[in-house]
Amino acid sequence: MLRTNHASEYAPVIESLLAGGVRLIELTLTTRDVFDHLPDIRKTFGDAAEIGVGTVTTMGQAKRSLDVGAQFLVTPSMNLDIVKAAVARGIPIIPGGLTPTELYAGWSAGAAAVKVFPASTVGSDYIGQLHGPFPEMGLIPSGGISIEEAPQWISAGALAVSLGGPLIGDAFAGGSLTQLTQRAQLVTELVAAATLDRQGTHQ
Repeated sequence: MLRTNHASEYAPVIESLLAGGVRLIELTLTTRDVFDHLPDIRKTFGDAAEIGVGTVTTMGQAKRSLDVGAQFLVTPSMNLDIVKAAVARGIPIIPGGLTPTELYAGWSAGAAAVKVFPASTVGSDYIGQLHGPFPEMGLIPSGGISIEEAPQWISAGALAVSLGGPLIGDAFAGGSLTQLTQRAQLVTELVAAATLDRQGTHQ
C-alpha cells in the first residue's frame, strides 16, 4: 500500500518493491494525481507488477480507476455498489470490512477477497474465527501489521497480508531504496515460509 504526497514519487519505490519480490502494488487515492499517473506507471512496469488503486470510497472513484487501467480495486469500507461495478467489469476487488456480516456481504457479491480492516484491533486469531463459518472466504488483513507479524496472519489462514508504513518506511522521504528492497525481500520470504508451513500442516 503506497501513500505519499504525489503520484510522481511512485516509480522508484515500486521498482524497489519489485526487486524485493513484491508484485501487487496498491496506489492509494489519498495520494494526489493517481489517476493522471496510473497509465504511465502501468506502461513502465508492464507485466512485472499488478497495479491497483486503493482507498476507493465512491462510485466515481471506482469508475475512474477502472477507466485509467487499475488492475484491481481496494476499498476501506463495504460498499456493495462498488463491488458489483468492479465484478461487472471483470476486475478483482478487495473491499474492506471488520464484522462477519460486512465481510461475508462483500464475498457473496463476488469480491476476489475481503480486507479485514483495521486488522490490528482484532488480532490474527480473528482469521481462524471467521473461517469457522466461512471456510472458503479469502481474507487479507490490513492496518497496523508489522513485517515480523505478517507470518502469524498467514499461519492463521490469511490469503495475503497488506502492508503500508512498516514496509515502505522512509522511502518516500529520501530513505534508502536498498533498505526498502531488503525489507520487501524479508517479508516475501517470511510469508512464503509461513505459507509452505500451513500447506504442510493441512496435507
